[in-house]
Formats: sequence, structure tokens, C-alpha cells
Amino acid sequence: MNELVVISGKGGTGKTSVVASLAALADQPVLADCDVDAADLHLVLAPRVQRRADFLGGQRARIKPGHCTTCGKCEELCRFDAIFFDGPGNGHLPRTFRVDPTACEGCGVCAHFCAQGAIEFGPAVTGQWFISETRRGPMVHARLGVAQSNSGKLVHVVRSEARRIAKEQRRAVILVDGPPGIGCPVIASITGATLVLAMTEPTLSGEHDLERVLSLARHFRIPSAVCVNKWDLNPDLTRRIEQWASYAGANSVGRIPYDPAVTAAQIQGKAVVELDHCPAAQAMIQVWKNISQTFTHSAPGPAPPTSAP
Repeated sequence: MNELVVISGKGGTGKTSVVASLAALADQPVLADCDVDAADLHLVLAPRVQRRADFLGGQRARIKPGHCTTCGKCEELCRFDAIFFDGPGNGHLPRTFRVDPTACEGCGVCAHFCAQGAIEFGPAVTGQWFISETRRGPMVHARLGVAQSNSGKLVHVVRSEARRIAKEQRRAVILVDGPPGIGCPVIASITGATLVLAMTEPTLSGEHDLERVLSLARHFRIPSAVCVNKWDLNPDLTRRIEQWASYAGANSVGRIPYDPAVTAAQIQGKAVVELDHCPAAQAMIQVWKNISQTFTHSAPGPAPPTSAP
């Protein structure tokens, strides 16, 4: 099977709009939203949840009021200021210590040094993941809790389920809406993918972010392609970005013009290719044609230059 992961150096470059359109153009794809910190593919595809499961993303401490003697050792040792002396009383003491679950980093020091064994330390539910049906095929997505960590592990769960569904249903394409940036969730999203599609815009910050994204893809030896969104806002910079991307070994698979129809489609909860034959829709159709051809012969290119020409 082929797995396409759409990423970018920052948010707001059009990843979700492109993935939604590619989902409408591909033949029976499996969809995965790996931007678990701020998922939004569901806003376009209106998934109907078929299965949901809790995600255990780490460990958290909890003080048992009935066992706490208020010695204060846990508060003294906590490096994250997550323990407070305003917990409930226990019949013998008017108040005890408590752990703030948002501030707790799960290091376990408090539980290890508590002489009374008053601190529980175990797995914590930090999010949920879902398997849904959409009008464009099955979709795996997730929601990480506020201020929770281990988003990379949750991304791994989402991708693993998407691959399982693709194998069981004999679907040849997985389309992944990836997170922005170059951090842990991005690495978890692209590792082992067939092709990375890097979205960018014709701005100086977009050019810089693209360099970082392509460098990451090359580090993991993943073939990459580039698409410039709103390219007609700065044609000269678009050409420079595409030239540098070519030196970096990334094929240009198309340009998407600025088009108000994209916003109109989002308001209606549709992909732009489902709306009409506007310029952006025609551009995305061409992008998908080029990607389909790239799937079969993608390979890393030469080492990129240190800066754009």
C-alpha cells in the first residue's frame, strides 16, 4: 500500500484542505488525522464514530488522603511544583496534600520516597482515539487532552490502526493529515511513509520552514514532494522555493492558486473539489495526478544546499 503524509513547517498552510480533496480524488483511501493536538479533518469529512478507545499516554501520581500523614516530603521533592497542601481531610487531619494532574510530569519521585505508601502512581488516560466512517472512506483520528503529552505515541496508534484497516479492507492508499513543525508528532507521522508532501506558501517564513521539513524527511530517508499553496501571491518566490526544493531532491507536484472557493467549501463542510471546478479544485486534481505518478518511483535526491539559491 502507499502512504502519503501531508505536513508543513507551520499550521495554516492548507494541509487539511488538500487531504480532504485528495480523499475525494483517490480510489477508496483510508484516512488518518495525525494532528492529534489540534485535529480538524473531521470538520470537513463529518465522521460517524464507530469505535472509540482511551489512550494511556503516561503515568500520573495521586495522593490517597486516608494514608497521607502530611509529612511534606512529596512537596519538597517535586521539581514541577505539582503538589499542594490543600487536599481533603482524612478524619485525623483537617487537610492533606494533593497532586495537580496538569502540572504532574509523571516522574514518580514522590511515590518512590513516600514512606507511608500514600501515593498511587499508575497509567493515566490522556486522550482518546476513534475509528469512524466518512463519505470518503474509513478514518482514524484522535483527541489529546489539554496539556497532555505523548502525542507521538498517540500518532503511532492512529497510523497503526489506519494501516490495519487498509490491510484488512485491501485499500491501496492511506492519506495522512500530519501535524505542523518538525517535532515528535511529525516524526511519528512520517516514519516509514511512502511519500511526504510538504505544503508551503510563497513567503520568507514559508521558505525557511520548508527547508526544515525537507531536511527532516531526508534524515529519515523518506521521499518528499512540494506543493506551494497560494502561489500567485508571490510568483517569484514560488519559483525560488521550487528551485531550492529541486536541489533538495523534492519534486514539485503542483501549485494551488489563491481562491476564495476554498473558504466557501470549508464553510459548507466540503472539500473544494466537491464544490465546483474552480481554479483551486483544478489545481488539486493535477496535484493528485502528479502524486499518483510519483508513488512508484520516489527516491531521495542529492544533498540540499545550505541555503536557497
